[in-house]
Amino acid sequence: MDGAFSHGHMAYTVYILQNDRDGSFYVGHTASLGERLRRHNEGRSPYTKAKIPWKVVYQEEYRTRSQAIEREQELKGKKSRAYIEQLVRASRV
Repeated sequence: MDGAFSHGHMAYTVYILQNDRDGSFYVGHTASLGERLRRHNEGRSPYTKAKIPWKVVYQEEYRTRSQAIEREQELKGKKSRAYIEQLVRASRV
C-alpha cells in the first residue's frame, strides 16, 4: 500500500460503506469522511440514495487525492464482494 499511512495529517480517505438492510457495499474516496457519509445518508449521492442508511465499515488514508483515486479504482476493479468482505473482516480484528 504505497502512499497509505496511519499517523499524521489525513488528507484523503478511501472508504467502504455497507447497507444494513441488504449488506451491499459502496466504495468511494473523500477528503472529509464524516461529511461524505452524511451526504450519502441524506440521499445526496445518486448511487447510494436508494439504499439509505449506510455505515462506514472500512477506511484507508492517503496523502494525495491521486493515491486515493488509484486505490478506489483498484478496489472497484476487483469486482469481488469476497475481497471487500475480507478487507472489512480484517479491519475489525
